[in-house]
Formats: sequence, structure tokens, C-alpha cells
Amino acid sequence: MADTKQAEHSKQAERKAAKLAKQIGAFAKAHGGAEGQLAYMGQMGTRIVLVGEDGGWGDLVAPDHSIAEAAAEKAGITLHESFDGEFAAKVRTGPYEWTRMAGIQLGGPSNG
Repeated sequence: MADTKQAEHSKQAERKAAKLAKQIGAFAKAHGGAEGQLAYMGQMGTRIVLVGEDGGWGDLVAPDHSIAEAAAEKAGITLHESFDGEFAAKVRTGPYEWTRMAGIQLGGPSNG
């Protein structure tokens, strides 16, 4: 019985990794390629931070670290240990991000 549950859990994990890999691949295709970094979020899972070659960025959340790693591997992206240096410098933000960040800090329209 335990083997059956474990096998089903393994199949679910494989399906989730495949779905995330497809989403990562779509992001990479839309942004001329992509690189990533995995950020552990505790019980919530692992965030897959993506940065495209054009500076576009986004993220996905995997239920656990092993699924996030499997998804990144299936998608064929390079993973970085941390979000800093040259990798972080690739991110390009637009007016929305600047307005939102300033609004939060200054009590502007994006703050509540």
C-alpha cells in the first residue's frame, strides 16, 4: 500500500515538473532564452526565478525543491546559486515596477 502511494506521489511530481518545464520553456522562448535561480520558501515550496536574455523576468512556484530542480533541468536552463552579480544585473524593470516600488515606499497609489 505504501509503495502504491509513493509511486502515485512520484508520478504527480513528474507531471508537475513537466508542466513547470513547459512554462519555463515558453518563458525562455518569449525572452530569447532564460536563466534561473531557485529560492526556498519554506513549506510553501520553492520559487523558480526566471530572467530572460532580454531582461524580462518572472517566477513560478514549485511545491518542493526537487520538483523545481527537475523542472529547470527538463527545460534546459542554467541555474544560479544566488540572485546577484551579473545574473541580477540582467533584469530590466519598467514603469510599472518603479511606480509600484515608489508607491509602496511613499504611500502612493500602489499602497493599499
